[in-house]
Amino acid sequence: MRMLESKDDENDVEVTWEDQQRINTFSKLNARVGDLEEALELKKVRPWTRPLDNPPLMISSSQEEKDALDDLATELELADEDEPVLYKVGDAFVHIPLSVAQTRLQQDQEGLEKDMSSLRDRIDECETTMKELKVVLYGKFGKAINLDV
Repeated sequence: MRMLESKDDENDVEVTWEDQQRINTFSKLNARVGDLEEALELKKVRPWTRPLDNPPLMISSSQEEKDALDDLATELELADEDEPVLYKVGDAFVHIPLSVAQTRLQQDQEGLEKDMSSLRDRIDECETTMKELKVVLYGKFGKAINLDV
């Protein structure tokens, strides 16, 4: 009989207002991490520049965008310097000289890397806070709470 009573006591831990706030914070951070990871992986982007004889390149994720920008930089190095290239500005493609396209491409690559780094940093911050909350909440509630995602 005593074993049953101790099991019931483990499940009957009182949830204080502070505990509920920690649980809510964990939940919000978990949702935010999901959104940030989705933004990092599934961010829709615009087509990038291509020489006139090739169609614009559509890219669907940040990593694909980075790879495409790297491929495009290599392709532009091989392009004829006298031939203009199409570069997307807003919703329109404009003809610009190769040197200007290469400069803009480099700026776009740096901007993309900066954006991806910022998203990764925010994800890391959220996950660090979530780990701290897990320690506190599992310490108090044990198996009575499930924070695994």
